Formats: sequence, C-alpha cells, structure tokens
Amino acid sequence: MTCARPLMRALLALAEEGYSFLVVPGGGPMADLVREIYSRGDLSQEAAHWMAILAMEQYAYFLADGSGAALTREIHRPKGDSRVQVLLPYQALIEDDRDLQHNWDYTSDSVAALAAWKLSAPLIKATDVDGVILDGKVVFEIPASRMLGRVSCIDQGTIKLLCGLLKGSSVWVLNGTDAQQFTNALRKGEGGTVIKG
Repeated sequence: MTCARPLMRALLALAEEGYSFLVVPGGGPMADLVREIYSRGDLSQEAAHWMAILAMEQYAYFLADGSGAALTREIHRPKGDSRVQVLLPYQALIEDDRDLQHNWDYTSDSVAALAAWKLSAPLIKATDVDGVILDGKVVFEIPASRMLGRVSCIDQGTIKLLCGLLKGSSVWVLNGTDAQQFTNALRKGEGGTVIKG
C-alpha cells in the first residue's frame, strides 16, 4: 500500500503525456482478511469470491482518493479529462462474471486480464518483484504454458485464461514499488517479464 499512491501519481503524470490507464485494483489487505476467514472454514467459496471482489472495490476507493483519478463502474477506455480511471470491479462484474471461476486461482489478476482483453488493450501488472523469476533470474519472456502450476507473482487463473480464452494475449509484469523505475520501463517498453498466451 505504501507504493500505491506514488504509482497513481506516476500514472497521472504519464496521462499528461498522452497515456491512458484503466486501473484494476488488487484486493489489498481487505482481500487478505477474506482469505484468512475463508481458510478457517467460515466462508463458502461463493461468498469468499464476492467478498474478495468487494475488497478490490474498497481498494479502488483508496487508490482514487486524493489522486485525481476517476472511479468507473464500466470496463471502457478512459477518455476526455479522466485519462486515469480506477475500476469499481464489483459494479462491473455483478451482472456478468462468466469467465471467472469462483475460487482463489482467479484473483484481481484475472479480472484485469479479462478487462484488458475486452478492451483489446495491453495488460501491465504492477507488482513487488522485477518479473517472473526462474532459476534465480528474471526472465524477459515466457509462454503461459510454462507457468501452469507454478507459484509466481501472477495468479493461476490468469495463466489458465492465457492458455485458453485469452490465447494470443499477454501480460507484462513490472515492478511497481518504485514509481520512477516503473515510469521509465513503460516509456522505454523494457524490463520485467512478458507472459505470452
């Protein structure tokens, strides 16, 4: 959470240069709480799914608060003055989440992957590592099929989607803990790992 606000400011600065972003929030500490309650056996899978989506929605308000980014209920390309928008995922998914399985394999990564696919837009995952690490090194590019069953910085639901429905799409994994480094990587189009479907 400490790097979230600087990253939002960086996205807004990039928007001044002509970029636009639809930010799909993670669940943050609220989703961690849902996961903990679920692990104790106090929640059904269905309830945990929707509570985790609501946790993402709460985090959306945190990301937008004071940043100048607009909140949106719809999966659409930002336009006009609001070139950085933060998705309210519960509002967007309550009517139609047919491509998401309701289990912990499908998290905010999967929601973001489906949103990017619907928009025919690139998906950039900001995370706390430099990319996918294999044999102690960050790999520049990897097929999604090699990620099946492997614990990494991206959920298995996204990997399964990249191997199926989203075949031909990709996810660019970038370290988002340093906003300046993230901005430089975006401008140069280099760094991190591209996971190809």
